[in-house]
Amino acid sequence: MKKIINPWKNMEGYNCFGCSPDNEAGVRMEFYEDGDEIVSIWKPRPEYQGWLNTLHGGIQSVLLDEICGWVVFRKLQTGGVTSKMETRFRKSISTNDTHLVLRASLREQKRNIAVIEARLYNSMGELCTEATCTYFTFPQEKAEKEMCFHHCDVEPDEILLSCLMKMKEKSNFL
Repeated sequence: MKKIINPWKNMEGYNCFGCSPDNEAGVRMEFYEDGDEIVSIWKPRPEYQGWLNTLHGGIQSVLLDEICGWVVFRKLQTGGVTSKMETRFRKSISTNDTHLVLRASLREQKRNIAVIEARLYNSMGELCTEATCTYFTFPQEKAEKEMCFHHCDVEPDEILLSCLMKMKEKSNFL
């Protein structure tokens, strides 16, 4: 798995509830690329409970919608908006759970419509919630103009980076 670089991390005014690392009230998700899937490992907190020690369904929906959005950013290299979300709650999630794992992937794309499937698992690996999100994706120009989105990369592979640096030292390779 490779960590995805948040392209808005240092942008002034960026305060996304789902993925801003600086939003104290937010869920502060981070994302990784694992083959065709986008993955997030998230720790529930007591302030996100609905019923006693139970993760609120609205927060679960936020987590699933957010990871679907990151499939659009990373896999389609553009921005977009959720136009429909279907969620199925299969098992309650404790806010005392050590961590949750979310996985999402592109199911299909037709022109500017992307259908993304996402799943949320508890720390025991049990499927708790799943969602299918339909996204209206933007043309590149609109994503750049309205979302300040240029591209979404992963952190460089340390082994590859090390090899490239050694090659650079030995020649004019780079």
